[in-house]
Amino acid sequence: MRTYHCFWLLFWASQPHQSFLTPLSKRTSGFPEKEKVLVLSGNSRQDLHRSKRSWMWNQFFLLEEYTGTDYQYVGKLHSDQDKGDGSLKYILSGDGAGDLFIINENTGDIQATKRLDREEKPVYILRAQAVNRRTGRPVEPESEFIIKIHDINDNEPMFTKDVYNASIPEMSDVGTFVVQVTATDADDPTYGNSAKVVYSILQGQPYFSVESETGIIKTALLNMDRENREQYQVVIQAKDMGGQMGGLSGTTTVNITLTDVNDNPPRFPQSTYQFRAPESMPLDSPVGRIKANDADMDENAEIEYSITEGDGYDMFGITTDKDTQEGIITVKKALDFENKNLYILKVEAANTHVDPRFLYLGPFKDSATVRIQVEDVDEPPVFSRPAYIMEVKEDVPINSVIGTVTAQDPDAARNPVKYSVDRHTDMDRVFNINSGNGSIFTSKPLDRETLLWHNITVIAAEINNPKQSSRVPVFIKVLDVNDNAPEFAMFYETFVCENAKAEQLIQTLSAVDKDDSYNGHQFSFSLAPEAASSSNFTLQDNRDNTAGIFTRKTRYNRHETSTYFLPVVISDNDYPIQSSTETVTIRVCACDHRGKMLSCNAEALIHPTGLSTGALIAILLCIIILLVTVVLFAALRRQRKKEPLIISKEDIRDNIVSYNDEGGGEEDTQAFDIGTLRNPEAIDDNKLRRDIVPETLFIPRRTATARDNTDVRDFINQRLKENDTDPTAPPYDSLATYAYEGNGSVAESLSSLESVTTDGDQDYDYLSDWGPRFKKLADMYGSMDSDKDS
Repeated sequence: MRTYHCFWLLFWASQPHQSFLTPLSKRTSGFPEKEKVLVLSGNSRQDLHRSKRSWMWNQFFLLEEYTGTDYQYVGKLHSDQDKGDGSLKYILSGDGAGDLFIINENTGDIQATKRLDREEKPVYILRAQAVNRRTGRPVEPESEFIIKIHDINDNEPMFTKDVYNASIPEMSDVGTFVVQVTATDADDPTYGNSAKVVYSILQGQPYFSVESETGIIKTALLNMDRENREQYQVVIQAKDMGGQMGGLSGTTTVNITLTDVNDNPPRFPQSTYQFRAPESMPLDSPVGRIKANDADMDENAEIEYSITEGDGYDMFGITTDKDTQEGIITVKKALDFENKNLYILKVEAANTHVDPRFLYLGPFKDSATVRIQVEDVDEPPVFSRPAYIMEVKEDVPINSVIGTVTAQDPDAARNPVKYSVDRHTDMDRVFNINSGNGSIFTSKPLDRETLLWHNITVIAAEINNPKQSSRVPVFIKVLDVNDNAPEFAMFYETFVCENAKAEQLIQTLSAVDKDDSYNGHQFSFSLAPEAASSSNFTLQDNRDNTAGIFTRKTRYNRHETSTYFLPVVISDNDYPIQSSTETVTIRVCACDHRGKMLSCNAEALIHPTGLSTGALIAILLCIIILLVTVVLFAALRRQRKKEPLIISKEDIRDNIVSYNDEGGGEEDTQAFDIGTLRNPEAIDDNKLRRDIVPETLFIPRRTATARDNTDVRDFINQRLKENDTDPTAPPYDSLATYAYEGNGSVAESLSSLESVTTDGDQDYDYLSDWGPRFKKLADMYGSMDSDKDS
């Protein structure tokens, strides 16, 4: 059912007029309604008399969200000048004119073509005018009117957030503010209760409540514990129409989290803990972990552990693991099973952040008992001292005991121990040790002046388990004894002038002693007994470890005696007294009247001759270069020598060297010297063998050649004998070609291969008499004769 609300406005017209109310041509509702007519009145400027004012429409109301099928009727425009003859035309302009609002130009009826929404646009301002249809001129001034959209409850309340998140501390008091929710309604708040919102809680009771007008959520239950429940989901409803029936509503969800407070003290899950620790455990090593449970979280669950009492209070410590909140028990001092094998500790766990509001819940700490059992392990021997210092005099005999080290097995078994010296610390093996009792003794003489301290390392190991060993440093100081005689501090070579006077000082002497003296050295100087009476010089001891040499006579002659050797005896005052005889060389020199030396017999005293260091280096470099040159030359000469014709050292059989060349006859003198075979006396004794590389140069041992030997056999026998007795001959058989043709023809060949084809008979039985070296050749030619005979 549609209801139209009309507002009347009064207008004053300058002339009386009549309002025309004409029936609507078409209605948009199914029931009669009072017609809404906006009357347009004319005004004549010529009519100046006062007339009665008329009431006219200038405002229309229209409901939003029209759901009918026809256009929605708005109202009607009418002019006083309209006679109903169709001469006037009504024109509409302004907001939505022609699109949203249309007008019947003949009747002035206004209609809405679309659904209107007040939340989009609540007011439309339009202008209406009546014009002459023929001339198009306005017959009335343009009039403005308003169409207001009447609101209906078509929008539900909307919350500003779909989901709210809030948190409050646990154990909060009742009425503690949690969060405020807000909902808005798009309807007109000035018209009815369409936009009046009321809040209520649909889910979340009895823990929370909400104020109906403000939307503030508060706690409604006392002592809500996070450890029991941490998350809550509350559903809030906002309803318009003041919450009355038929109003529209919207909901939102509020997620509420209880934050933690320190309302739970730490508690150990058990009262006693037991751990085992080997006695060899290093310091600061963890023995075990304990943990007290705390239902709180983050900093409210942080725990500090401490050892409050117990017999192991100083032996163990405890720290807190910040990640796991566990107590780590560590070793502070070395454990010893033999001394104590059980420790009992009392450990306390306390919160580091305590909330005073919850102290009434009890003390925020707890304690537990920890028992630590020390386990026995096989330990290495332990020396009685961390280091040993010993002293020994440097003159002690070899094998003298200088001290003893002691070590024992700390285990209950008390295994026997053997001792040894680490030879890396005593490379010269100056000391040794008794493996049974640990006594250290010398094995070589000592010399304090060479080495004052000896630092060695002694090893003690269990006999049953040598891997269990320990080391200790031993510092041995060598004490000094007076075993070195004093000697001159330097080599003294001085001079005396020929014109020197008696009792003239020519040299001051001083001495040094390698030995150490606790009270300082005291040296005494004197002339040797053999020179005390016959010497040309005297010696005066100054009693301050120095002495002076003085002349005994007035003049000296360098031509008679050019050099004097003065023996001086130096003695110390330690026990036993050590003395030595040193010699002072005194040269007689010519001097001027002021005592300045001019010349001496020994020119080296003032003009030392000799080669300088640079000259010596140059001579040495020349010698080295010369030697290198000789070596290179010898190497090149050796490479040029011919290799032996027979190289194989393994082949010790008779070898026949084939040259594959018969030669060039008598004119060929390159391969061999025919004249040598014709005249054996012309053999060059210095000619070397050509079938081997000579190792050394030697003179071959030759025997006298037979002058009248013209037979090849005798010649070969002679050479064979020479080779058999020659120690430099090679250790294998070789066939030397001598190119001796005999007394016959000098052009014929001596080849044994060719001689087989000759018709002459030859006898090779003599080859058998030449010894084992020619056995192969004798068998070869002997068998050929046998075949020929057969």
